[in-house]
Formats: sequence, structure tokens, C-alpha cells
Amino acid sequence: MINLKVLLYTEGLKTLSKSGLGKAIKHQMRALEENNVEYTTDLDDDYDILHINYYGPKSYLFAKKAKKEGKIVIYHAHSTEEDFRNSFIGSNLVSQPFKQWLITCYSLGDRILTPTPYSKRLLEGYGIEVPITAISNGVDTNFFKRNEYEGKKFRKKYGYKKSDKVIIGVGLYIERKGILDFVELAKRMPEYKFIWFGHSPLAASPSKVRKAVNSKLDNLLFPGYVEPTELIGAYSGCDLFIFPTLEETEGIPILEACSMKAKAIVRDIGVFEDWLTDGVNVYKASDIDDFEDKIRKVINNELPDLTQEGYKVAQEHDIKKVGKELIDIYKEVLEENR
Repeated sequence: MINLKVLLYTEGLKTLSKSGLGKAIKHQMRALEENNVEYTTDLDDDYDILHINYYGPKSYLFAKKAKKEGKIVIYHAHSTEEDFRNSFIGSNLVSQPFKQWLITCYSLGDRILTPTPYSKRLLEGYGIEVPITAISNGVDTNFFKRNEYEGKKFRKKYGYKKSDKVIIGVGLYIERKGILDFVELAKRMPEYKFIWFGHSPLAASPSKVRKAVNSKLDNLLFPGYVEPTELIGAYSGCDLFIFPTLEETEGIPILEACSMKAKAIVRDIGVFEDWLTDGVNVYKASDIDDFEDKIRKVINNELPDLTQEGYKVAQEHDIKKVGKELIDIYKEVLEENR
């Protein structure tokens, strides 16, 4: 164990626990445990490094207090203006002030961490002067392992026959996640079964998202949030995972799908440029017509199976590896501030 104690602080953790951010924080805890680094979530504990995961006002004030006390602050930039847009009613109207607030918060850090080179480039474009390091949120490849028994349980629970072709999606009920295209694809392809896991308050969603989620289609289900163990069954029992998201800072579900060796199609967007390659480790689709075409080809085995190459991507992002990278960053920042 290295002589270092980290305070992992996430304002509103209970509320965020079912989101991608909630998963990212659990990954941090596991990554530190895997690498024998002491951490606490108690704000009254002593610590060497404050690692903040959220941009709320309490986080900002706590970071300011820590700076005054001479503590090292690491701000984890899980959010950008770009992925804030198209998230809930009115989000686009306040996206500019939100961006300014992010700059104010993140600038308190001695180092900013963000999940991908793409999100790093976005933040650098904001004019933030604090050093920014790209580090994956990671995936627990020991947990997200293909399980045929759980796959059969998943199909039985949702009434899918062995012959049914099942396509899954994962994400909150927000437009940015591509939920509108997911529903449209279900309408276009009634011969396939579509199921979307994840939940957020529909009252905060625009009417078109509410309408999509309330669609009455025989081949479309919205079970809401399910525990990660049930997701293992879904990834194992599906024929295809699609990720029609329009903007991400990383996108944990695609890492989970790769770890599960599930066939996958993602939207061809900037965040995936640096680490996912069309036709090599996943398939990419540029628009809804492209998704429809690729879905049919993958389901009908007209395209090569890329799951082994996808699994290599998951291994490169394993939380044990991410944990070692995180510790190296902690050491580096401690050295810089001595």
C-alpha cells in the first residue's frame, strides 16, 4: 500500500448512483481497492488528495476550503457543455451559463481528469489553464463476463423465444442518449425485439422523449433501471447491443458490452474516434438509416463477428489498469505540489 489517502467526494451520490457517473465512482473505489490505496468518503477524515466527481455548489465550496487548507484538489470532469445539451427540458437554454460554471469549478483543481482524449480536447477548448489528463472510467472485466445461464434467464423473464432476435440499449431517458432513434428503429423493424434499460424522471424530459418512451409497440420494452447483475443477463442474452448516443464523455455501456463480448453498433461520433474503429472492434453507424442497415447485416451474420477485438478494448480499459494509472497521476500531482 502506498502512503496516500484519498477523499473521494461526490455530492448527491445517492441521486447519481444509477447514472453513468454513479458507475464511474464505483469504478474509482474498486480501482483503488484493487491497487491497495486507502480512500475515504467521510468529509471529516484526514486526507492527502481531494478527488471531486461532481460540479455542484457544495463540491465547489468544499474544494475552495481544501485549497485554503493547502490540500491537493483533483477535479474529475465527467460533464461538458456538449453532453449537458439535449438532456432535459430547458437544458439548451442554460448550456452557456452551465459551461461557465464548469470552468469555474474545474479551474479549482490542481489537475483535471476526464474520461477520454475527446473530452480533454473539449475542455482545452474552453480555455481552462489547469493541466488535463484523459483517464478512462474503466470497466470491471471480472464482473462483466458472458454468462449463458443469466442470458437464458433474461430471455425467459421478458418472454423472448430462442428464435427471437433481441436488440438492447442502455441509458437514461434523455434525447442525447439516442432514445428517439432507438424507438424509430423498433418501428422500422417489427421483426426484431427492442429493449431499453435505464431510467430518469420523464417529467424532466421533453414531450417527444415522453412520447417515445410511452410508445405502444409490440416489439419494444422499457423495463427501467435494473441492477448490474440483470444487465449481465441482458448483454449475454441479446443478439446485439446498440448505442445510438449523440454525445458522451466516454460511454460506459459500450465498455460493458465489449467486456461481455456482445455484438455492438455505436453511433459514429467524436468521443469514439480515438479508441473504437469501425469494422475492427465495433461497427459504427452515422445516422438512423445506417443503423438500420448495419443492424440487419449483423443480425443476419452478413458482417464479421468483432466481439473478440471488442473484448481487447475492454481489457485495455480494465479497472485494475485504470487504478494503476490513477495512482500514477496522484503521485505526479503530489510531487508537483511539494
